Amino acid sequence: MTKTSDDDVSGIDELPSAKNADDAVFTMNKTIVINGSAREQGNTGNAVAKLCPITEYEMIQLCNLKISQYSYNRALLDGDDFMKVVEKLLASTTIVFATPVYWYAMSGHMKALFDRLTELITDKKHLGRKLKGKKCYLIACGTDEFLPDGFEVPFKKTCDYFGIEFVKSYYLQTND
Repeated sequence: MTKTSDDDVSGIDELPSAKNADDAVFTMNKTIVINGSAREQGNTGNAVAKLCPITEYEMIQLCNLKISQYSYNRALLDGDDFMKVVEKLLASTTIVFATPVYWYAMSGHMKALFDRLTELITDKKHLGRKLKGKKCYLIACGTDEFLPDGFEVPFKKTCDYFGIEFVKSYYLQTND
């Protein structure tokens, strides 16, 4: 997906673009956006479009995938789309997690994905280690004026654990 519009994003920090060579990571490297919204055409997608101008990225819509809840019985997890998402994460240099704020936390779709990352520190450690050195951004949207306290913690701690550089988070207040 390529976004080339210069939409008004007043009050919103912009993600890096190719205008500054030091920030060229978003245009020079592979960026994957993981959209955790329940709506493919919702506010979260709009926030991504506004915060990633003139940037090429691949969008993964978690609402269109089957990501099973984590289970200690690994056999129950076979056959869903989790490993397809992991393959996309591994092929990227930059990861953008995009989620609406539901009850002061990430969406259920995003939480299921994060819970399943447990597999990358247990059964599939060799894959988890390959996430080291990637960059990560968080884009969230919600109706509150500010991002809720502690909202970033699971994203930052997960990045720390895997050796991913958590660069910055962005928040867009919406009307609905």
